[in-house]
Amino acid sequence: MDAFWIILTGALVAICCSLLGCFLILRRMAMVGDAISHAVLPGIVLAFLFSGSREVWTMLIGAALLGVACTFLIEFFHKKANVQADASIGVTFTWLFALGIILISVFAGKVDLDQDCVLYGEIAYVPLDIWLTENGTNLGPRTVWIIGGVLVVLLTFIGLFFKQLYLTSFDPAFAAAIGLSTTLWYYLLMGAVSLTTVAAFESVGAILVVALMVGPPATAYLLTDDLKKMLLISAGAGIIASAAGFYLALWLNGSVAGAISAIIGVQFLLAFIFSPTHGLVSRRQKLAPLSPSL
Repeated sequence: MDAFWIILTGALVAICCSLLGCFLILRRMAMVGDAISHAVLPGIVLAFLFSGSREVWTMLIGAALLGVACTFLIEFFHKKANVQADASIGVTFTWLFALGIILISVFAGKVDLDQDCVLYGEIAYVPLDIWLTENGTNLGPRTVWIIGGVLVVLLTFIGLFFKQLYLTSFDPAFAAAIGLSTTLWYYLLMGAVSLTTVAAFESVGAILVVALMVGPPATAYLLTDDLKKMLLISAGAGIIASAAGFYLALWLNGSVAGAISAIIGVQFLLAFIFSPTHGLVSRRQKLAPLSPSL
């Protein structure tokens, strides 16, 4: 039963991250997830300092607020100071992550706020954190309910506003010309990324969140030019990586998060070589008839 909960948790996180990752890839902002996952650290510390509590919901609220602030700063430096997007991401998240480290060392040095836990997580412990009702009914791991709720919100968000997300991601100039606010949809998308990152990193760790937000969408990007198919392929690749990674870790007696990330890397490598449209093999086959004339 523990294996089922671990794989289910990984699959739910994979679907959430993969769906949002597709839009980030199209916007050339794939590393925003990485930035947010690191930048939430000062939010966790500040939430503890103000509340004096280490309750999960308090930490999540503090982390979510810093995640949104991170996306605001990235956009502010990019638009107002004409800093390149990648440089804006790099400056913002390293500064906020360093601030979190300083806050821990100065104000919370004697408190068990382990930054390694934030970064690496441990999905294998998910079955231990169960949700019990007042009458003692076991509802299963709490993480599954949290991530499941986030997935419902994301599916509703993408289902209702797919056209707006599609247009503002592919052609911002056209979207602005027909009256869509690219800034509004940017912040709504980044808010969804912050929500997913914060909800997921407690159990699976920031590193796996980043791997799932970038790897499966990048693999799907190589396999299709259709956004709807890209979303489905990306989610499917994430689910397969979660299940295969778990059994690989079981076989090797190693880290589950590390094994899932390794499977994601293998998937991307296979797509890079064998993709029917953008793969290395297909591109060489297309160039082959031209070689004699060259």
